[in-house]
Amino acid sequence: GPIHDKGAMILSGFMSGTFGGDGPLSLSATLAFEQSYWGVEGDSASSAEAYALLSSLSEMPLRQDLAVTGSVNQYGQVQAVGDVNQKVEGFFDLCDEMGLTGTQGVLLPAANAAHLALRRDVVKAIATGKFHIYTTTSIADGIELLTGVPSGHANAQKMRYPQDTVFGAVQARLASFGRRLHEGPTR
Repeated sequence: GPIHDKGAMILSGFMSGTFGGDGPLSLSATLAFEQSYWGVEGDSASSAEAYALLSSLSEMPLRQDLAVTGSVNQYGQVQAVGDVNQKVEGFFDLCDEMGLTGTQGVLLPAANAAHLALRRDVVKAIATGKFHIYTTTSIADGIELLTGVPSGHANAQKMRYPQDTVFGAVQARLASFGRRLHEGPTR
C-alpha cells in the first residue's frame, strides 16, 4: 500500500544518504514485513527492515532474542510508533511461554519510552533483569545493539567508514557491487 511504498522510498533515501557519498548505489533489495493491523497499514517495521538490510549487506548476524519496532526517516532517525505497549507485551508473552532467558527484550524508539504503560508482570520481569527494554534514536545506535559491532562514523572528507564497523562492511560490499556492475562478473 501507499505507506509501505513510502517506507521503501525512505529506506532508499537512507541508504543513498549514508552510503552514496561517492556516487549512485548499485543495489536493488526487496524486503517485506507485514504491517497490516485490522485493515490499517503502518510503518512500524521500517527500522527492522533497515536492520535486516544492513545485516545482509554487512554479513553480520542480528541478535534473535530482541524484537524491534520503530519507524525510520531518510536520515536514519528512529521515530515513534503506535501500539508499543501491545508490541512489548506480545513479545514478552511469547518469551515467557518459551522460557525467559534474561537476554530477551524489545528495541523501541526512545520517543516511545516515556509513554510505556506495561502490565505488572512485564514491569517485574524488567526490574529483575529477566526481560529488557532498549531504546534508540537512530539506526546507527540500533545496529550496534543488534550486532555487537560499532556502526561506524564516516570520515568527513572522503565519506569512508572504518572497515571494522557495520557501515564499513556495508560500504565495502556496495563498492564491490558497483565494481561488478561496471567491470562485469569475475571468473
